[in-house]
Amino acid sequence: MNPGRLKSRPEFLRMRSGERRRGPYFILEVLDRKAPSEAPRTGFTVTKKQGNSPERNRIRRRLKEAVRLSGRFEMLPGHDYVFVGHRDVLDAPFAELTKALVTRISSRHQIKSRAPGKSDATKS
Repeated sequence: MNPGRLKSRPEFLRMRSGERRRGPYFILEVLDRKAPSEAPRTGFTVTKKQGNSPERNRIRRRLKEAVRLSGRFEMLPGHDYVFVGHRDVLDAPFAELTKALVTRISSRHQIKSRAPGKSDATKS
């Protein structure tokens, strides 16, 4: 299933109410739209702090290609995913970037079953 795209500012702002997964190459924001029959949607953003426009475009293109090749297979239907790229994406080997992306998306699925604020050790 090919993911759709997030394009408008209100869509990106709504992502702030979702889950944030931090990592070395990017931050992944995930939001469940409660629409399991719809395809997942993705958005990509890179702040000006990460470099000039050619560098930001390269960061965005590398993230998009990693999602196209492998990340889309891990995404759940009815969810939105926003990738906030960091400058480290430029120097990362592509295989490592792809692995980090798949790990971050799939680790979100494991956390979904946990109660908020509870760790495995405190469950009874």
